Amino acid sequence: MRILIVEDDPDLSRQLTEVFKDAGYAVDAALDGEEGHFLGDTEPYDAVVLDLGLPLIDGVSVLQKWRSDGKTFPVIILTARDQWSEKVAGFDAGADDYLTKPFHTEELLARLRALVRRAAGHSTDTIEIGDLLVDNRAARAFVDGSPIKLTSHEFRLISYLAMHRGRVISRTELVEHIYDQDFDRDSNTIEVFVGRLRRKIGTDRIETVRGLGYRLVDPANSQAS
Repeated sequence: MRILIVEDDPDLSRQLTEVFKDAGYAVDAALDGEEGHFLGDTEPYDAVVLDLGLPLIDGVSVLQKWRSDGKTFPVIILTARDQWSEKVAGFDAGADDYLTKPFHTEELLARLRALVRRAAGHSTDTIEIGDLLVDNRAARAFVDGSPIKLTSHEFRLISYLAMHRGRVISRTELVEHIYDQDFDRDSNTIEVFVGRLRRKIGTDRIETVRGLGYRLVDPANSQAS
């Protein structure tokens, strides 16, 4: 999953970036509203953490622009402002959740996970596909109850496929959602990660749909494509 942080405090931005990366997300960050709007307008994020008090363009205006342009990714407002009118303005602009500074990063992570899973149609942080379990809260995966040792990129890949289980996901979509902006994004590396995952979780759990992409399935119920 790929997250955008738009926060003008560089120390807080770095802290949140580290926290989200440790939790298994690919993360991009912007320090002002202009850059934040551009990234949100041009990149496909799974969720955005947006401060209201931004330089160049304020957060409410950024959010209004995104929503008017048809951007539907979940957005959680993060701000030092605690007046009810600011909260109302944020929600009216299209925010999905609101958190006031100071806050605990664990709460922000929990709220973010909730937004992402609801957007993907899931009610919990754990997703089961047969005897494969993907725990997005712990950033871990299990097969038949046994933990699987995964790299951060491998977990992002299995998490994204699990979130969209049964759907064919193109290489391009995977590249856009498991790598941050600064990563040397090459769709060929997806094949490498898929190969590694198959060796760890079983070759028949990730189907290749020729010319289209990959699909995560329960091998007990799947048919060859």
